[in-house]
Amino acid sequence: MAKATHTLRRSAHAFFRSYQAFTTMSALVLPFSVVVLLSQSFIPSSPLLRTISVRIHSLFEAAGFPAASQFFSLLNHKLSQSTFSFLFCLPITLTFFLFAKASIIQTMLEYPNRRIGIPSFNSLVRLYRLILPTHIFNSFVIVSANAAVFSLLFMAFNALDIFRLSSDSYILGLSAASAVIYSIVLANTTVACSLATVVSATENCRGYLPILKACVLIQGKEATAITVALPASLGMAAIEALFQYRIARPYLNLGRFSMPAFGEAFLIAYLYSLLIVLDTIISCILYQSLKNGDRWTLEDGDDLSLGLKKEQKGYLEV
Repeated sequence: MAKATHTLRRSAHAFFRSYQAFTTMSALVLPFSVVVLLSQSFIPSSPLLRTISVRIHSLFEAAGFPAASQFFSLLNHKLSQSTFSFLFCLPITLTFFLFAKASIIQTMLEYPNRRIGIPSFNSLVRLYRLILPTHIFNSFVIVSANAAVFSLLFMAFNALDIFRLSSDSYILGLSAASAVIYSIVLANTTVACSLATVVSATENCRGYLPILKACVLIQGKEATAITVALPASLGMAAIEALFQYRIARPYLNLGRFSMPAFGEAFLIAYLYSLLIVLDTIISCILYQSLKNGDRWTLEDGDDLSLGLKKEQKGYLEV
């Protein structure tokens, strides 16, 4: 817990030290934030979203899952919403979002040398070419993690039918265990993918190699990595709920926007952008800490490009 607190404190220090640069970069994230909030609030009745939900429900029934249970109904809703949001936001994600990520990481690379400011366009393009294929590969990794969990659930629920244990109590217990396992796997995968983006930019690699290096880095420190990533994730979830409550619900009830609502929507989207910036900074500081091994008390002059621990280098060489 002390390691996670130290990493979060260093992240906040880095954010406020170059506050003007990072708040400027949040303007790059703003289009992505607006599209994400809109996709999750104003298009719940989209025909594409309903089609995705029906398809996932059919897959659950075909796999033998209790699709009518509360857990799988909620999972169906979240998966449908995430899939629709991913497709809806894809053009903005591959442009504004990744350019913003590149600018934040470039600033963090220059942070130890005190050259705090907006990075040059050429350096951003170089990092963007590294981050883009890594981000695409990370998307496949997340899909693969979901498929692996559903495969295990498929075997577990069909085992209940084979051994005639398909009573409500057994299904409820297995559903609760499934929720815990799914959350753990998804949390670890998300942290590894976020760290892989930083690895890609700092170690000049792309594709599948950054995710392998990220998995080696967090080996044995998964709980700390998840704890570090949790505050920003909870903050973004809270802002999504705030946008739904303050902007989406009044609009759906009244059918129109007021001028104060426009200003409030812009403020909420900007706060969401700031949290995305902070989350990227946390990933950079976490990477820096993991690269230093067990030396978590870092000084301001530490470089993000320090070498791996000897045993970690050996794993990567193998």
